[in-house]
This record gives sequence, C-alpha cells and structure tokens, in this order.
Amino acid sequence: MSATVQKNRVTRRVLAAAAGLATMGALVAAMPAGAHDRGHGNGHGNGHGHQPRTVDVQLLSFNDLHGNLEPPAGSAGNVSETQPDGTVKAIPAGGVEYLATSLRTARKGNPYSVTAAGGDMVGASPLLSGLFHDEPTIEALNGLDLDVTAVGNHEFDEGATELARLQNGGCHPVEGCYEKGRKFKGADFPYLAANVTKEKTGKPLLKPYTVWKKNGVKIGFIGVTLEGTPDIVTANGVKGLTFHDEVETINKYARELDRKGVKSIVALIHEGGAPASASYNYDCDSPGAGDGISGPIVDIAKGITPKVDALVTGHTHQAYVCTVPDPSGKPRMVTSASSFGKLYTDTTLTYDRRTNDIVRTSVKSANHIVTRDQPKAADMTSLIGRWNKLAAPIANRPQGWISADINGRGSTALEKPLGNVIADAQLEGLAPADKGGAEVAFMNPGGIRADLVHKASGSEGDGVVTYGEAFTVQPFTNMMNVVDLTGAQLVAALQQQVSGSNEASPKILQISRGLTYTLDLTKTGAARVVTGSIKLNGEAIDPARTYRVAMNEFLAGGGDGFPALGQGTNKLVGASDLDMFNAYLAAHSSATAPLAPPATDRITVIQ
Repeated sequence: MSATVQKNRVTRRVLAAAAGLATMGALVAAMPAGAHDRGHGNGHGNGHGHQPRTVDVQLLSFNDLHGNLEPPAGSAGNVSETQPDGTVKAIPAGGVEYLATSLRTARKGNPYSVTAAGGDMVGASPLLSGLFHDEPTIEALNGLDLDVTAVGNHEFDEGATELARLQNGGCHPVEGCYEKGRKFKGADFPYLAANVTKEKTGKPLLKPYTVWKKNGVKIGFIGVTLEGTPDIVTANGVKGLTFHDEVETINKYARELDRKGVKSIVALIHEGGAPASASYNYDCDSPGAGDGISGPIVDIAKGITPKVDALVTGHTHQAYVCTVPDPSGKPRMVTSASSFGKLYTDTTLTYDRRTNDIVRTSVKSANHIVTRDQPKAADMTSLIGRWNKLAAPIANRPQGWISADINGRGSTALEKPLGNVIADAQLEGLAPADKGGAEVAFMNPGGIRADLVHKASGSEGDGVVTYGEAFTVQPFTNMMNVVDLTGAQLVAALQQQVSGSNEASPKILQISRGLTYTLDLTKTGAARVVTGSIKLNGEAIDPARTYRVAMNEFLAGGGDGFPALGQGTNKLVGASDLDMFNAYLAAHSSATAPLAPPATDRITVIQ
C-alpha cells in the first residue's frame, strides 16, 4: 500500500548505491525475449476445425504481494468473509506455496489463460525476500507463470537501476551473487510503466504496454503506477524520473494499441479505492446507500477511454470486484485482490474473433481466497527452503519477548498498539542529549508492515521476537532524524494528518508516550484536530517554543503529505529505525518479563 516507502535498503545496508541512473535505458532495451507473445500452454486452440466466433479468455490477477513468500503472520494474514447469517469470519490466507496451487488449479480447463499483476510485487518485504533484494520473489513470480505486471511505488524503493536489475538479471552490484554458481536471471515477465519517463530524454523508463497473443487472440496490457509515487518514495528512489497522469497516459497508449489493431485492452493500475465493506465477498454493486467503492480509482476509472475493457488495480490493499461506468456510461469491471497473495481475481473476458474486442456485457469476475488447506506447490516449498537456509543465521536471532500479539499492520484502529511501541522506541533511543535530545517521536502508519505475533513462526518458541520478525515490521531500515520544530509546526503536522493531500484518506501518525490530543472525526479537514487538546507531558503545546522531534528520514523529508515535518532544522542523524526497535525490545523484555501490548490512550477519537 502507499505504505510510505522509505530509504533505499541498498544504500543503508551496504553504504553504496553503486550504480547510477545511467543504466536506466537498459530497462527498455532488455525486455525478456518472447515476453509479449507468451500464452500459457495449458490448453489448445481448435486446431484446423471451425473456430467459434467467441472465445473465453481467463484473466487471473493479484496485487501488492510485497515479497510475502511465506504465509503472512497474525491478523495481517487473514481475509474477512461475510457469512450467510451476516457474521464476518476471519480466514487465514496467502503464501506462494498456496497461491501457486490456486492459480494452477484455476487454469485447468482454460486453454486461454493470462496472469497479470497490479504492482508492488516487491518492496517492504519480509526478511526472507528483503534480505536478498527481492530476488526470491522474482524467482517465485517466474514460477507462478506471471505474464505481466505494472510497476507500483515500491518497485522504486531502491531506485531505477535496481529495478532494471530485477527485470534483466545479474547479481547485486555490491553484495554480489548470493549462491555459489547461481546467477540471478531476472524476471521473465515484463514490468510495465507507461506513465514513468526519464527527465533528461522524456522517453519511457520501461515498456508502456505489452500484447499477449494466442491462436490469433490478442489482448493488450497497459501498466501504470500512481502519479503520486514521488510523494511516497524517497527522493533517491525516483531521482531522474517524471510520473504522469494515469488517465491521460492510459488513454494515449489505448489509442496506440487500437491503431495497431489491438482492440481488447486491460489496464493494470497501481492505484485503488476502498469498498464499503472489508469482506472480500462484499457485493460492491449493491444499490444501498453508502454501498460501492470510493477513493482515487473511481475518478480514474470514469476517465479512462471505453477502449479499455477492464481495470486491474491495487495499492490500497483492499478486496473488491466492482463496476464503475466508463466515459460513455457503460459499466466496466474494476478489481483488486487485497494484498500479500491472500486472494486472486478470476475474470472471464469473452473475446469476439470478428471484432477482436471484448464483449463487455459478458465480463464476469470474482475474488477467491488463497486458502491454506490446499496442497502446497512443491517447487515453491523448495524455493522458500533454499532461501530460508541462507537467511537463517540472521533471521532466527532472538530480539525480545512479547506476552501477546501486538498488532500493527493488522490493526484497523487509528492508534495502533505496535505504532505506540515503535514511537516509544524511537523516543527512548533519541532522548539522550548526545543522541539528539528528542522530546517526542512520530511514526508514519504505512511504515508498519506487519504485526508482532505471539505464536512461534518457527522453532524459536511462542512469544519470542526474532530478527526476521522485527525486520518484517520495519523493513525499510530508515535512518532516524531528530530536528527542531516549533509548536506551531507540530500542530500543523497533526492537522496535515486529516487535511490537504490526506483529507480524503487520513494518515494518523503514531505518537510517543506523553503526547495526547483529541481527534474529532465529526468535523472536516484540519478542524478534526482539536488544537486546544494537544498536550505534551500534560502541558499545552506552545506555538512559539522549539521542540526536538524524532522521526524517520522519510517523514523528516515531508513524505506522506506532511510538509510541516519537512521544515525541521538543526538535524541530527541517528541509528536506523530497525536498530531502535530491536534495542527497545531487548531493553524492555525478557523470557520471564515479556513486553505486553501497550494501552492505546494517546489519541481520543470522537466519531
């Protein structure tokens, strides 16, 4: 999800973003051979006999995998399902061993099947993938027979040069090859980035579209990421790149495909919306008041040319299968499959051989749970085992102990228990005068990538937090900053949680102990923050006073729609967020006195 992408793990871990952006051109030049003509060989055409006028093409899609090769732990690994009696059941889902089985089972009996993704396949990944710069995930996607994906904002976490390597292959420029005698081959599917161009030349960074072909059936795929990617990625990640309007870009390339005789077109868009229900089986086209979908994807969908037949979306980590009218007023399918490989979407596109177009009125789509009670795909089990063996010496180190689940990513509350722990860890680590003298700490909610789960993930035992689990929570390895901000700037930052670019979809900062205030959601915009209620250690914030504030470098750069936080002065750079988190776990927990979930009483919410 927008998840606030943060600092380039390469530079952090190896202290060298060795390759510059000069090699970006290689992205265009070195697309995988044959990527545009691949059809899955799990079926056959009609041979030399008479071909029926229409053929059903199966489009399987998913989005926002984020390197989750193993089943996501805790509540972040659940899918909500509404039962016939109206109750909601949480179903554990995800893991590429099961995703592979689900996709392979779905393809059976479908000779025309294409698999596409909506971006954020990598980035903000658990240690199993993130430690190896997401090579394991690219290998897994190759094994899943992914045909095409759009880039998401997280594909730019480590910059365009590293994205080029994931596409084209080759060992890491600094860390080299991870396995003796084995060279990373790169993705055998194309990454599409139609709305990303190079500043110097104006030319596309990656191919804007690809055409899938089988037995005369042709379907074009156009891929874009959200135009706002630079707002949620560090400057290094998007250096030298320009991000363009999604609608204008898709319409431009839809016209180009149409001129080339490709009449069936699917847009892969790394931007999304929010359905009225969190249940994956919610009927998004229900006619009731408040039903349906909201968010950026609605206006995007309404603006995309009718030449495009279906939209595969992502970014918001939501599950939906909705119809949104195109500019001519006709309904068009818009889908998203949650995140972390917990769902996949199965869409039937009826292709008319006479017009070479999709019969829009026949399009059907549904999301399906990637359940964990089906057989595991042996090749994925082997892949996970291979990489886990390499990661084990680092991943299995105990960092601390917890007495119960401490929810972060899986929490729907505005103030998250794990958010409080992380903010407290940052304040404690940076409060000493020689460490920055921090008085308060802010943590962006999108940077919390998982829960801390009490149940053992391996052989470490229940309640033990391993390095791998801590890394999964804080995978960006952001350097911490302490800066001077006035009280007025602090108040402005809190107001920016619910106003400006964050008004439609609030981003509630996680705050360290001692800071309290009231959030009145019955009001609109900045007025939602009750300014008279803001106190630090029981005292009202003084607009004229200078405060020392700790936050990660992404927030300190004004990221996630917080320009007030970017106005800090007298900056001191501290250790990484992950180091702070691990140090706090070590200092505040033991086998006999584990860390308990903290109270969530810092933000009083009026709804």
